[in-house]
Amino acid sequence: MVVCGDDGLAHRLAAELRGVYREQVMLVVPPSERAVRPPVVGRARAVSAALLDRVVSAAVNRAAGNGGNGGGGDEPAGNERVIEADEPTEAVLAEAGVHRAAALALVYDDDEANIRAALTARRLNPRLRLVLRLYNRRLGQHIEELLDQTAALAIGIGEGDGSEGGAAGSGDGDASTTVLSDADTAAPALAAAAVAGTTKVVQTDGLLLRAVERPPPGPGQVADPGLATLALLSATGNDPAGADGSESSGEQGPRLLPDAAAVRNATGRGTVVLEQVSYSAGPALPTGRGVGVVAPFASLFSRRLRLSLAGLVGCVLGLAVALWAVTGVHPLGALYLTLLDLFAVNDPAIGASTERQVLQLLSGLVGLLLLPVLLAAVLEALGTFRGAGSLRKPPRGLGGHVVLLGLGKIGTRVLTRLRELNIPVVCVESGPEARGLAVARRLRVPVVLGDVTQEGVLEAAKIHRAHALLAVTSSDTTNLEAALYARSVRPDLRVVLRLYDDDFATAVYRTLRAAHPHASTRSRSVSHLAAPAFAGAMLGRQILGAIPVERRVLLFAALEVGGHPQLEGRTVAEAFRAGAWRVLALDAVTDEGAGAGAGGEEVRPSGLVWDLPDTYVLRSEDRVVLAATRRGLAELLGRRGREARV
Repeated sequence: MVVCGDDGLAHRLAAELRGVYREQVMLVVPPSERAVRPPVVGRARAVSAALLDRVVSAAVNRAAGNGGNGGGGDEPAGNERVIEADEPTEAVLAEAGVHRAAALALVYDDDEANIRAALTARRLNPRLRLVLRLYNRRLGQHIEELLDQTAALAIGIGEGDGSEGGAAGSGDGDASTTVLSDADTAAPALAAAAVAGTTKVVQTDGLLLRAVERPPPGPGQVADPGLATLALLSATGNDPAGADGSESSGEQGPRLLPDAAAVRNATGRGTVVLEQVSYSAGPALPTGRGVGVVAPFASLFSRRLRLSLAGLVGCVLGLAVALWAVTGVHPLGALYLTLLDLFAVNDPAIGASTERQVLQLLSGLVGLLLLPVLLAAVLEALGTFRGAGSLRKPPRGLGGHVVLLGLGKIGTRVLTRLRELNIPVVCVESGPEARGLAVARRLRVPVVLGDVTQEGVLEAAKIHRAHALLAVTSSDTTNLEAALYARSVRPDLRVVLRLYDDDFATAVYRTLRAAHPHASTRSRSVSHLAAPAFAGAMLGRQILGAIPVERRVLLFAALEVGGHPQLEGRTVAEAFRAGAWRVLALDAVTDEGAGAGAGGEEVRPSGLVWDLPDTYVLRSEDRVVLAATRRGLAELLGRRGREARV
């Protein structure tokens, strides 16, 4: 396996392939003076603790009115088979052994660099399995089709000429191309962690899986398992490992994919259960062009102006009723005469009764009051149309919203996800040219421009009335400083941090949990959530997504039953292995008249089926959706056998 990248995802992906799947990995990264420090377990905790102390001191000084900054040092990565190169040129790819490799992952932060390297690699080895990291979804679809078509033509020509295509050692011969986005993989989990009552979801091609955390059942109660019980949460709130349910927590930590007996015997533990929901895009979101042309009536005029117009209308109706009572004319005639008086039409009530003359004077006065109101309405409407393309400010009285820090790649995807869930959001961004500002403008989301580490920025985002803070900037120190300052304003605020370094995240979690035991704190790493999906794609398997269970990860994959002896010919109950994998659904697209199930009386289903009976026999042509741990998926795919063969 060859992994090329310039940030933490490359290092984490390489560690995932080596540590979980026992693959031989060649890592191509920029020279050490330009490379980002790898988030690999084993770095000295003293570095994280010192950095945490500096950031905490800076935030405390800031809350007290003093500023402070701190630097940081880096340590080189551990032992790795590494090639240092500025760019993945043809010579570099050849040196990395692309012509002999089974798969190549291009996870540079630059889409253009990944595309250029993919085209070169496809020419060097048409049978190579490619995995690309692209942020642009539409471009990714076109590139995937182009590279697959190129591989098919090259392999066909090579077989016609009797040649081996240059990749005889690639094993599977799967020349597929998979385009993934780390932002799309992590955004649902980040958004779910920020909002109470929302769920962790995995979504792909109309499939929507929802994992819900449920509290421990009371005495005499039985927990609802949903479609399946995915995990048992930590036994105690004070995890002995000091981390939020890490793999080193032992028996007190979370248990992934427990069997029925373990669920029954678990007392005092919350559960994570699976629910199936039909796809719903949430509220209708404004389109890019429609917002600037047609705005809702309520957004054209302020509440004060609408009340003024309503009061004037009420006055006109009251005057018309009074005129009808005084003169006895028809009600419509009375309204007509009132409007004539209102607009100062020259029809003086000479010779009329005193009551009629008084009403005419009052109507004229109301008409004078109407002129400034109409002028204000025109000016507000023009200002609304003119400012429809500009950034909105947080409205007065806003509360219960999510404050989102950072509108980069990750922040933009998280913003879209939150709006699909109909969650009010206020964004904070320091760069006026950030890519997410256009999305915020299109979705009419309020934005505060400014450095979050400066006084008054979080206050402008109404942090004191917010429901949660979601810090997803690219700087760990910025995210942490914002979280600490927000906690000084709202000690009970729910905080979700995007942190790069695992040791640093553990130290932050322990400190914040000790300082605010009654507040919710979560730390999430984008590369930690995305790496399993990229690793699975390199192995030629479709990873639907990943759901974090505290600080562990549960994978959802779709694969063919054929070629997997742990599944083929077994019933659903026999195929289940506690702590490793579990079949959740069956995507059985077959011809009519297929065989029956295990008991001989059930017709083989067609389409996506969730309520599979335990007696259903899995056939080689079936395609199943399953949940698995990382090591369980590695064992299921047969990758563990490489270690014995080597």
